[in-house]
Amino acid sequence: MIAFIPARGGSKGVPGKNIKEICGKPLIAWTIEAAKKAECIDRVIVTTDDEAIAEVAKKHGAEVPFMRPAELSSDTASAIDVYLHATEFVMNETGEKVDKFMVLLPTVPLRTEKHIDEAYQQFLADGATTLISFAEAEVPASWYHKLNEKGRVENAGFGQGITMTNRQNNETYIIPNGAIYILDYDLLKEKRTYYCDNTVAYVMKREDSIDIDYPIDFEFAECLLSKKISENK
Repeated sequence: MIAFIPARGGSKGVPGKNIKEICGKPLIAWTIEAAKKAECIDRVIVTTDDEAIAEVAKKHGAEVPFMRPAELSSDTASAIDVYLHATEFVMNETGEKVDKFMVLLPTVPLRTEKHIDEAYQQFLADGATTLISFAEAEVPASWYHKLNEKGRVENAGFGQGITMTNRQNNETYIIPNGAIYILDYDLLKEKRTYYCDNTVAYVMKREDSIDIDYPIDFEFAECLLSKKISENK
């Protein structure tokens, strides 16, 4: 299976985050190395518009066989179009159909080769069309509120009308964590969605699911990575 790692330049939340050093390595290197160690992955391809990211990716063992075009590199570009572009490049390159492929976001550094291989084995065992990794939601959906036009608090509509209860009494919800996607080319091309009636969830621990969007996420991930490195010495 091919693993695509999408890594656009120009991050606003954490400037240069994909190659910003974390625990002695560029952030993207943690995902590249996990993918290369995973038994189920045959090729690791980084799709980027940024020359510096491309150089770091190649240094750590990923392929960068093309540079992503500008129209797929803006803040508003669709991730689906990025994945279709990468998949169709490979199909044109090899002359072979790519039915399934994996996407690994470089902003989830605590996802390891063990997670990748476990997710793939679950995908096969379940006979799934697509697989998406999730983590348990931090709070119940009924706890979400918003400010209305008068600046007053009202329920956000997730479980509206449900009396607020202790966390233990609420239904458990899961949210995508960005760590692992196994996607279907035809579904993505025709329906433009990751989800179908045969989508399965690979549920990960919250501490392995940190997705770096803001500086505080980076600090939190660095703390957890440092702890894991110390434990494995």
